[in-house]
Amino acid sequence: MLGIAQANRHTADRIAQTLLAADPRFGRTTDGRWALASQPATESRALDACRFAVVDVETTGVRAFRGDRIIEIAVVMLDGSVAFHSLVNPGIPVPMFVQGLTGIAPQMLRGAPPFDAIVDDLLHVFSGCVFVAHNARFDWAFVSTEIERARGLLLQGPRVCTVRLARRLLPDLPRRNLDAVSYHFGIEIEGRHRAVGDAVAAAKCLGCLLRLAQEAGAVRLRDLEQCIQPSV
Repeated sequence: MLGIAQANRHTADRIAQTLLAADPRFGRTTDGRWALASQPATESRALDACRFAVVDVETTGVRAFRGDRIIEIAVVMLDGSVAFHSLVNPGIPVPMFVQGLTGIAPQMLRGAPPFDAIVDDLLHVFSGCVFVAHNARFDWAFVSTEIERARGLLLQGPRVCTVRLARRLLPDLPRRNLDAVSYHFGIEIEGRHRAVGDAVAAAKCLGCLLRLAQEAGAVRLRDLEQCIQPSV
């Protein structure tokens, strides 16, 4: 993290301890790694009191743990406001398929910041929020991998997947991709396969799904999480 060449494990651990131990934003996992501190009280927070950060990423591929990188990221709040958006220089080539799908060409990324230049602003936006995405496993994998690469920190905290939520609350809907769920709720996606457009649509879908969940009796975040657990 500090760029200290050939620091031994003991020295590195003491430096990290000095820098992070007194900061409540960080904690240590059971395997000794430093992570963004989870907030155990969040799961019992009332849904109306939760701050939901709806995330969408565009990437060079689908393998977060095998070298694919983020090329665009947006974070949108439940009210539809864009809390964060940036193109990201991935440092690797962008496949032609991805260029065609997203419209993001290499020349658009040459002047874009690398992820480690935006990570602090991104972490500030995530602070105290519930991480939400349409197919959250995908977006979480990329964001958490990039954060760990950039800062050596593990992303932790509550997360909600609107695909899984739609699966439970809209059982008769034959498909639950963003297009299908948006169409069901009469939501128009402005800028499909771009981070802002998809995140705004996902935030609107989340608002509709939250209302359905609350009508079904969900009051707190833990109720919502139980609602999206797979049926036995």
